[in-house]
Amino acid sequence: MLSYLRKRWNYLLAKLNLRHEETADPKVQLEQAISEAKDQHRRLREQAANVVANQKQTELRINDALEKLEKTNANARQAVLMAEDAAARGETAKVDQYTSAAQQFADRLLVLEEEIESLKAMHFQATEAADQAKSAVKQNAQVLQKHLSEKSALLSKLDQAKMQETVNSAMSTLNESIGDDVPSFDEVRAKIEARYAKASAVAELNESAVESSMLEIEEAARSVEAAARLNQIKADLGLNTAPAPEAITEGEIVDDSDTA
Repeated sequence: MLSYLRKRWNYLLAKLNLRHEETADPKVQLEQAISEAKDQHRRLREQAANVVANQKQTELRINDALEKLEKTNANARQAVLMAEDAAARGETAKVDQYTSAAQQFADRLLVLEEEIESLKAMHFQATEAADQAKSAVKQNAQVLQKHLSEKSALLSKLDQAKMQETVNSAMSTLNESIGDDVPSFDEVRAKIEARYAKASAVAELNESAVESSMLEIEEAARSVEAAARLNQIKADLGLNTAPAPEAITEGEIVDDSDTA
């Protein structure tokens, strides 16, 4: 049962993450990524500062130990000289006193020398760690600067992508039917072009009919003129001629549609 609940919980988390990724604004996510990169760089700088500070502290301890070593060595030499002077004067008690002090200084010299060697080893390790920390900070700063430089370009690409998506959506609406009650742009265009073609065809047919009637009238008028000319020729020859038909005028042309 516990295993099933764990699997169910992981499934719900994965589903929520997927839904979040689908609905999240890339611009906001970019700002989050930049902010996280800045925080990471700040934490890295703090860690590097602690490492470098440890190196500096080790250097201070070495310098302090060297100063103590030099001072103790001088005191030990002074104690030996004072013991020699006391021995020359025959002051046995002071000889023992100065000799004991010189021995104590010598013991302290050994302790300081061991401490300095240990501090030198620590300083070597601290120096390596500090160099690595400085290099890491420098590299991370370059990466952060690169991200900051790419931010504007990414935002510009994001705006272009949104604009292209809007254009694609509009073109899809124009080229595809969006419902049973709403025709597509192509369907409306085909309907208009069909009506235009039909209207043009009817107009062309009407124009042909008018031209045909005009030709018929012109032929009738030419026939009348030819008959009149023939009668004129016969009259000139002194032959009996039939009366010439009267010329057809525009007022005498009656449209069949008016007499119907």
